[in-house]
Amino acid sequence: MIAQPVQRFLVESLSVEVHPTARALGQAAARAAASYLRDVCDQQGAARVIFACAPSQDAFFAALVRPEVCGTAVDWRKVTAFHMDDYLGLKADHPQSFRSYLNTHFLSRVEIGRFFPLEADDADCGAACARYTELLRAAPIDLVCMGVGENGHIAFNDPPVADFDDPEWVKVVELDEACRQQQVNDGCFPSIGDVPRRAITLTIPNFRQARRLSIHVHGLRKATAIRAALRGPLTAACPASILCTHPQATLYLDRDAASESLP
Repeated sequence: MIAQPVQRFLVESLSVEVHPTARALGQAAARAAASYLRDVCDQQGAARVIFACAPSQDAFFAALVRPEVCGTAVDWRKVTAFHMDDYLGLKADHPQSFRSYLNTHFLSRVEIGRFFPLEADDADCGAACARYTELLRAAPIDLVCMGVGENGHIAFNDPPVADFDDPEWVKVVELDEACRQQQVNDGCFPSIGDVPRRAITLTIPNFRQARRLSIHVHGLRKATAIRAALRGPLTAACPASILCTHPQATLYLDRDAASESLP
């Protein structure tokens, strides 16, 4: 079988790569992320990374934890890890908790230096947000590995609550119906009634200020959001549109997700 070529183009300062499959885009993103993290650790002795936790990240994590696949061995002991959101009230070991996802797909498979969980099950959610804000602001974030939602959200910054210049770094949000339905579409919950209505999320300034973004999106259900992000106006109605303004960001797509956006 002849390998299909990768299509590359720019939208403002955002680099876009279109790969034939979700697996291929995950491997390409993992190779780039691992190489970058190795260089950062070599240059400054440590790296700080924020990870998304969702089925859209499965192929990326599957490659990232295997040096023979991603092509570079990262000394994970030099890496401090964060994650970008979680459902309010869920315990860390709850199957639908994003902390549980990250442990299953990544933390249990590497020797991480430090991991700071977003304690969404703390009864004092304001205190949890304040603690995480302090941790995030302690030093620059070197890399964010993230996705884009069906409604264009990044983290749990849905259109009704997204603020490009949010004064808060971490906050509690109400999830909109499209976001909650996506969790059902992704197979994470049996029905929309089972999806929590509130979550804690990192806000958009976290991503704007990070040194590098690696964005991983696949599937036809994301095609309209990707078109809005790449071809529509810069607007909080599509929070992902802000990604086009980041000076060091790459969007990895499969052909389905790119189907409405190709030049």
